[in-house]
Amino acid sequence: MSYNPTIHHRRSIRLKGYDYSQEGMYFVTICCQDMVCRFGKIKNEEMILNDAGKMIEKWCAELSHKYSDIVMDTYIIMPNHFHAIIINNGEGNPATAAVGADLRVCPDTLDNHGNQILGEHTGSPLHRVVQWFKTMSTNEYIRGVKTLGWQPFDKKLWQRNYWEHIIRNEQSYQRIANYIINNPTNWQNDKFYEE
Repeated sequence: MSYNPTIHHRRSIRLKGYDYSQEGMYFVTICCQDMVCRFGKIKNEEMILNDAGKMIEKWCAELSHKYSDIVMDTYIIMPNHFHAIIINNGEGNPATAAVGADLRVCPDTLDNHGNQILGEHTGSPLHRVVQWFKTMSTNEYIRGVKTLGWQPFDKKLWQRNYWEHIIRNEQSYQRIANYIINNPTNWQNDKFYEE
């Protein structure tokens, strides 16, 4: 079979030109590969985490330890996916913020035409936060398969990409937070529903 670029072309679902390392709130959904239910069950409209689900919860808590500018706000671990509001508070490393240091790796420079080029920002870009979360949870899940008899997976625990939405105001925040909180209640009508 020959390579067909129209079939295999992957494009970014990120907002073009948006700096995902800047201060802001993001609604993120990460799904299990093939939508397999691995993290527990919904019983009486409540999510009951199994050991793998509790492991995912542990890595949610670890995000703010790894990234000082990241806060895990409202979230829910569902049987085959994960919803969260992730806040980048823009504070970065408190040690450097305290002295007013710029959080960019290299300073601003000029190009050949005298135009200013901003240095690379070292805040926590959303894709790096999600990548770290996926990597750490996948590694621990693999250990659970080997030592605790967790359900094996084929090649990947998580789908390749993730879905995100920039939360721009309080009304949007409240609507999304309520959606997350009520996700177990609405499980049978959820587009990710699997038995």
